Amino acid sequence: MAKKKSEESNNDQDFEEEPNFEDPEGFVDDIPDEELLADKLAQRPSEADGVENVVVVDNIPIVDTSKLEKLKGVISKTFSNYGEIVNSIYPVNEEGKTKGYAFMEFKNSSQAEEAVRNLNNHRLDKQHTFIVNLFTDFQKYDNIPEKWEPPTPQPFKMLNDLYSFLLDPDAYDQYCVAAETMPNNVQVGFWQNTLPEPTDLETRESFTDTFVKWSPLGTYCVTFHKPGVAIWGGSKFTRIQRFPHPGTQFVEFSPCENYLVTYGPTPTGQKVVIWDIRSGAEKRSFVADGVSMFSMFRWSHDDKYVARLGDSSIHIYESPSFYLIDKKSIKVPGIRGFSWSPTDNVIAYWVEEQNQIPARVTLLEIPKKREIRNKNLFHVADCKLHWQKSGDYLCVKVDRYSKLKKDKKDSDVKFLGMFYNFEIFHMREKEIPVDSVEIRELILAFAWEPVGNKFAIIHGESNNSNVSFYEVNNGVKPSLVKKLEKKSCTHLFWSPRGQFIVMANLTMGTFEFVDTNNNFVITASPDHFRASEVEWDPTGRYVVTGVSSWKVKEDTGFNMYTFQGRIIRRSILKSFVQFLWRPRPPTLLGEEEIKDIKKNLKKNYYIFEQKDRMRMTRASKELLEKRSQLCEQFMEYRNKRIAEWKEQKPRRMQLRNHFDTDSLDTEEVDEEIIEFLVKEEVTVLE
Repeated sequence: MAKKKSEESNNDQDFEEEPNFEDPEGFVDDIPDEELLADKLAQRPSEADGVENVVVVDNIPIVDTSKLEKLKGVISKTFSNYGEIVNSIYPVNEEGKTKGYAFMEFKNSSQAEEAVRNLNNHRLDKQHTFIVNLFTDFQKYDNIPEKWEPPTPQPFKMLNDLYSFLLDPDAYDQYCVAAETMPNNVQVGFWQNTLPEPTDLETRESFTDTFVKWSPLGTYCVTFHKPGVAIWGGSKFTRIQRFPHPGTQFVEFSPCENYLVTYGPTPTGQKVVIWDIRSGAEKRSFVADGVSMFSMFRWSHDDKYVARLGDSSIHIYESPSFYLIDKKSIKVPGIRGFSWSPTDNVIAYWVEEQNQIPARVTLLEIPKKREIRNKNLFHVADCKLHWQKSGDYLCVKVDRYSKLKKDKKDSDVKFLGMFYNFEIFHMREKEIPVDSVEIRELILAFAWEPVGNKFAIIHGESNNSNVSFYEVNNGVKPSLVKKLEKKSCTHLFWSPRGQFIVMANLTMGTFEFVDTNNNFVITASPDHFRASEVEWDPTGRYVVTGVSSWKVKEDTGFNMYTFQGRIIRRSILKSFVQFLWRPRPPTLLGEEEIKDIKKNLKKNYYIFEQKDRMRMTRASKELLEKRSQLCEQFMEYRNKRIAEWKEQKPRRMQLRNHFDTDSLDTEEVDEEIIEFLVKEEVTVLE
């Protein structure tokens, strides 16, 4: 009890008389609440609080109660691709019809922003295009000042010369080499293929996460990262533009490099985004079922149209709006595949056989949607469309069943055996005549000559195949000009300029270089064990074969050959993954100018020969200087070691009982051979 009283007495001493905080009589407070409680007032609730997850969808169809549920299902399916919808409200008027707008509430604000970004200006049908905004944007638009002020002029920014790689006086090509230094960390080196040794232009550590890709005309280089992709260009490969598409695994350029298409997986399927390269703006996005990394879109040669295959239809979008042509798709029941002409706005597509109706190949002119040629095909299993690079010919490889047998009991049609047809469409001739080439053996590969009128086919067994070369001429059937028998090849690689072809076996790493204009002579047959890729340079002067660490883990690197198969460089590179020549845009010279150059080639030959001789002389001088420098370095190292050996002589004599072994004459030493028995075994033979 005494202790308790003492504690109470101490507590009474701690509490003194409380101060008086009341204002004196007549006091006037002149400090406003905005200054005194600024931090608290900033946190006061507003009308838009709690609605940052809500989007407003305007311009929806006006329907009555009978069609409202169907409308809700269509809109909810569209918006649910970008997040979870927790609530939706469709206001109606006194008659029970929708008012043309709706409110969609997502689980969080990031999903709402994603929906606005992707679905604003989304076309629902011919008459309705969504206008989508965040609910919080209304407050922002309400505070727009009444008086307009012109924007502040921005200082001029000098851009990089994106075409500097074309200004080399000797027209040397460029290439890039990628090597994976560690997982998700790829080093990329840019080189110029100068003679006698290549020149290192730029090397970037951790330049990309996976691999790189050149644009079709060589202007840009694409790198892949977790947040998206970036494009680089100019003499120093500076960053030109970024495209935020997380998880992008594949990209595709339009032929004229105006647009970029990115592909990346999402929880609901494959997301595809079309970007404007110059501005970096998103033009259109799609979500497709599945996660296939193969391209969904096919571009016309002039970037005016892009098409994709739909359910019994072809969807053709017109740039730059990327709306459907005439606001509707082209209905083609049973369509299986299509392809654009590389030089004209013509689509080739094929339709499978249905209910005794034969398969059909059709050429369709865009944008008129006029059929300019049809070809019916019977007993078709599959078709492949192969355009020649110049657009002069189209080859349709047709897999056909050779025999039909109908089972009376099961009423099933059975197909026995298979043969192959090549239907050749002459695109530059009147009414587009079609020729046919039939082959009864298994087809392993087909390839058009890019510039010319020949094509090559690998047929037969994989280990003992034949390579046939055909020539196509106007008014006559394609003729067999050469058949190379008993060849072990799996792929064909034509030179970009035609005439020369590489027949490759990418399983064994063997190659054969063939000159098709000189009696199909095999100029060389080099080997590159485990090589899995072949790359021609844009001018057709050099060929590179590579062994990638994506395939094997040892002896990775690349070899470089001339167009005749003579090896000029071997490069062993650890963790090598990719070699890519930098593409070149089409030449600006006309046909007459090219003919004139070829005609006067013998006259200009001596000029080029003199340049090559001077270059090799300069290279020889540099080589001699390099050798002399290496010799001096070696002699310096040798003299240093001799002096060190002399300094260590007292120590050697001390270790050898002061006997100088350095002065011994090794020529007077006698050699004696001693033999002795190590082991003896006795074996009894019965």
